[in-house]
Formats: sequence, C-alpha cells, structure tokens
Amino acid sequence: MNKNQSLPWDHPRFRSWIAVARACQLMQQSLARSLAYLDIKPPHLDILVNLFRFEGISQQQLARKLLVGRSNMSMLLPQMEKRGLIERRSDKQDKRILRLHLTDAGRQVTEEAMTIQTALIDRMLSDAPVEECELMTTHMERIVSLLLQEENEPLVAIGDQ
Repeated sequence: MNKNQSLPWDHPRFRSWIAVARACQLMQQSLARSLAYLDIKPPHLDILVNLFRFEGISQQQLARKLLVGRSNMSMLLPQMEKRGLIERRSDKQDKRILRLHLTDAGRQVTEEAMTIQTALIDRMLSDAPVEECELMTTHMERIVSLLLQEENEPLVAIGDQ
C-alpha cells in the first residue's frame, strides 16, 4: 500500500461493512445467551424456524435455504431428532428423500424461541424508523443477491482477466 492510498478503515463503505458484521456477530452472541435455557443455539433455531415455515422441506432444500453444506445438516439434525424436536420421514413419492417435520415439542420450543428472537430484534431496532429498516433490508438483500450470484460464477485467476 503506498502513501497516497487511503487505509481501508478510512473508507465509509468498509466501515459500514465492518459495523454490519460486528452487529451480526454480537446479535448472534446475544441470541445464543437468550436461547441457552431452551438448550438450543442459533443454528438450531434457524432449522426450527424454517421447518415451522416450510413443514416437510427436504434436507437438501433446508441446507440451500440456510446456505450451509449438507455436512452441517448431518451434524445438527440427528441431535435435534434425538431431543425429540424434529422427525425425518420418507417422501411418499420418492423414498430416497427425507422430509423434515417438527414434533409437538419442537413446535413449542420454536414458538418460544421465535418470541425470544423477535423481542431481541425489537429491543435493538426499537428506535429505528420503519423506513430505515426497510432501506437496510433492501441493501442487505441486494448484497445477498450479488454474493449468491458471485458464488455461482467460476473463479477466474488474476492473470486470466
């Protein structure tokens, strides 16, 4: 880096990105503390909420929604099944596909955890006008879209550009 180049942390976009990343990390930590008494962690909550919304989703669809590999699912789902929060059932048309369902206990834990998560979000954003929240949503969704699009593009070596 030469003397005429500004440092990354002096750039408003860099500072904004770091602030978002820090806020996300701290929210995850706070959420984890709040969910501890339910004996679940944020990744468990992500699964439970998706099963609450999309009952009968396949493991593969769930992994795609959560942007994680199937190996992550392979570690978390058996734990949740053993605790009686979820069930895996064979698809009626294709026995090779396993469909995921909440148990009654899983539904109860999910509802309680969603209340906790919503309260935390409300506390953190209570002084933000709705318009600002919607603007932030628009920006973050655009970034997600760009990153997902980039993920699907082949990597190009620097010399090949």
